[in-house]
Amino acid sequence: MNLNGRKFVMVSSTASAVNHDSPTEFLYWEADGVVWGSYAGDTVTHGRFVGTRDGDRVAISYVHALKTGGTAGGRSSSRVETGKDGLLRLVEEFTFDGDDTPHVSVCAEVPD
Repeated sequence: MNLNGRKFVMVSSTASAVNHDSPTEFLYWEADGVVWGSYAGDTVTHGRFVGTRDGDRVAISYVHALKTGGTAGGRSSSRVETGKDGLLRLVEEFTFDGDDTPHVSVCAEVPD
């Protein structure tokens, strides 16, 4: 499994409602166990993340600019799952800096 060049869309989140017509899209890159990427959509104009992958676990730090103004950042830990269709899902547990409330989101890989 490698996340390099894979695109995901958010399908659910406990932190905010997901706009299914324009969900947040994530683009992942990976080399030598390091992952990084970008995201935008829903409530985010520009987002970036960096972290590591060890097996089916991904740990990242992220920051993004909000469409309503200001920024938000935090940390997350994701479990990578492979669906019956061979596409990946990321089940992510995350918190925002300054708020210890745990959140969960699910992102599904978009096929090429």
